[in-house]
Amino acid sequence: MSSDDRAARRGADLPLTIGVLVAVFAALLPLMRVVRPSGWLVGAILLAAAVLAAGFFARRLRLPALAVSLIEASVWIVFMTFVFLRDTALLWIIPTPETVRALPGLVQVAGEEIALGAAPLDASTALSMLIVGGTGLLTIIIDHVVLTARMPLLAAIGLIAVWLIPSIAVPGEVDIMAFVLLAAAILFLIRTDTRSREEPKDRAATRTAGVPATALGIGAIAVVVAVAAAPLLPQPVARAGSGTIGTGPGIDATLQLGDDLRRPTEVEVMLVRSSAPSAPYLRVTTLSQLEGTVWEPDKVRTVPLASEESLGAVEVDPDIRLTEYVTTVEVTNLSSPWLPVAYPAVDVEGLRGTWAVAPYNRTVLPQGGSTQGQNYEVITNVPRPTLEQIRALSAGTDNPPDGTTALPTEIDPIIGELAAEVTAGTTNDYDALVALQGWFRSPEFRYSLDAPVEDGFDGSGTDAVARFLEVREGYCIHYASAFALMARTLGMPTRIVVGYLPGSATSDAVDRETVYSISSGQLHAWPEVLFDGLGWVPFEPTNGLGVPTSFTSAGSAPGVVDDPAAATPAPEASAPTDSGLTPDGEDNAPEVGTSDASGTTVNPLPTLSIVLGILFALAIPALLREVRRRQTLAAARTGDAAEAWLAVQDAAIDLGIDVPASESPRSLGVRLVQDHGAPPAEMSVLISAIERASYAPGGKHAFWQGDAIADAATSVRSALFAAVDTPRRILALIAPRSLVVRPGSVYAGSGRSARAR
Repeated sequence: MSSDDRAARRGADLPLTIGVLVAVFAALLPLMRVVRPSGWLVGAILLAAAVLAAGFFARRLRLPALAVSLIEASVWIVFMTFVFLRDTALLWIIPTPETVRALPGLVQVAGEEIALGAAPLDASTALSMLIVGGTGLLTIIIDHVVLTARMPLLAAIGLIAVWLIPSIAVPGEVDIMAFVLLAAAILFLIRTDTRSREEPKDRAATRTAGVPATALGIGAIAVVVAVAAAPLLPQPVARAGSGTIGTGPGIDATLQLGDDLRRPTEVEVMLVRSSAPSAPYLRVTTLSQLEGTVWEPDKVRTVPLASEESLGAVEVDPDIRLTEYVTTVEVTNLSSPWLPVAYPAVDVEGLRGTWAVAPYNRTVLPQGGSTQGQNYEVITNVPRPTLEQIRALSAGTDNPPDGTTALPTEIDPIIGELAAEVTAGTTNDYDALVALQGWFRSPEFRYSLDAPVEDGFDGSGTDAVARFLEVREGYCIHYASAFALMARTLGMPTRIVVGYLPGSATSDAVDRETVYSISSGQLHAWPEVLFDGLGWVPFEPTNGLGVPTSFTSAGSAPGVVDDPAAATPAPEASAPTDSGLTPDGEDNAPEVGTSDASGTTVNPLPTLSIVLGILFALAIPALLREVRRRQTLAAARTGDAAEAWLAVQDAAIDLGIDVPASESPRSLGVRLVQDHGAPPAEMSVLISAIERASYAPGGKHAFWQGDAIADAATSVRSALFAAVDTPRRILALIAPRSLVVRPGSVYAGSGRSARAR
């Protein structure tokens, strides 16, 4: 490699380093839909910048590639140790054996958060460490591939793969700006590396003619296609959840009141039809115990589905009528640890694989099979008591199931006080529960996914329920939890059910049964109360969803029941769709960091991170332009008149002054002096230098006047910027046209620019 080639490659190191930083930042942007922006974003950018800076200066010292990589790895270790593990480190930055032992635990915690959580996640220390550390390692790899191996195209493949992963994990609208930024960074890396490989005479031609038309055309077409066609592409299917990764949305039925989650992109998960008068709710599991802030799924004995003691008959008092219905379920896109079934199921037919049943709550679980792609029938025997019959029954038994009557050790008194107040005057358990259900569904409460969450609303355990009862605004988990706990204060056994709303009716029908489409956003939760001689009776306290439970008198319509086990959802126009839990098993909670009506302090960190990210993105063009200006002037100081003249042309283009190919340097110089405020003496120096370089033998480099022409170019540029108004000057600085428009190109104008104002 010649000395000129080595110099060219070293000259490309700085723009390539900046390009890698921009590309890594662009690759991180889609991750913000999976993990809420917080300190991890700032940490990742700082670590990437530190690693790249270390690599840049190491290469300036002409160290071997291995030494450069080792230095970057050392920076990574010091940064990660100081930020995340300094309590176990020597002098806060030197890892010790204790530091190494602490790592697996943090990685395991982060892995569990990813596997069990629902997007967007709150970034814990462990998860932040995983993201920041991974970003640093990615930066080291990309830096080595781009600046050492000089294979930016290979680096582009890795960056695009990283960019795509969050989009696949959490589907949504295509982030056009992030894609355009990544595409521009990759094109910049490829072009800069290509220019550093060209022969000196080719580089001179490039300075004059600008970016080749072919490369510019390909880049423009790529960006146009991305912007215009990307939104039209089919969106990826949600893949998160507790089921098998990659086979559809899943369910994690842990109800964590402290979580703040978002409604995911909805996908169809099931098609359902039933012989019942209306489409039934489908349940997956039940939850009886509140452990701190979490309602845990019941852990009960299971038996094989084919065994004699599996589901069994529905046991009710002899005078209560049972009606049999058949519900057909086709799973289109759901991977779950439980099979969605109607209640109370007495048999399930048509399943593929090996399945187990929990007789206690009549739930069905896969053992050697998967819910994905199943098409099965659920046979149910639904109790049909009259109003008089259920009023005569007691809510509870002498020996209620474990955990169904227990209350947390510390419970806010408002829960019991309101329960007693709302049910005052009722003479039986059923009327008390109906009064409680009607109170929740009254105008006093409002269904909302944007309920205030500050200061304990989504805090610990019963505090969240107490806060909900105070603000009277929330979503299905708040309603179900509050109803269950209030009924327990009245001595009634309760549990919460996780399942799906009946879905939306389609225009299709099979055997005169309407087909209903159930989406992932219709995952729901509702309470049940145990009645002696009847079993578990569902209620629907969530305001605006479904149909409330009510029984009619034997004299008016015997056996008719409107309950969540066989309810038709309220019309879409008047009732919001409740996802209750997301397909990953969490609830659609309101946004953390908002302020409630009482003026709670706003958490500024997520907003600040986003603002800093936006400002960083907006500053990228100006940063690239400044790097290029410095490189051009540095070359001019070596006596390269073409580079000095290019600095003037770039300044003119940034300010919107035409720089056509048909105009000679002398004509352009005269126009800049007469119309745009360029200083005559300095312009004369530049014109003489560029004409000598262009026409005199051996006149390209005039080492004796390098400083003079560089200073002249700087003066001319400053004068041109000073001659325009402030808005135009600011626009030229933050959005420099010369990054994409080259002197002499068709976009550089015809020479008829307006005079400076």
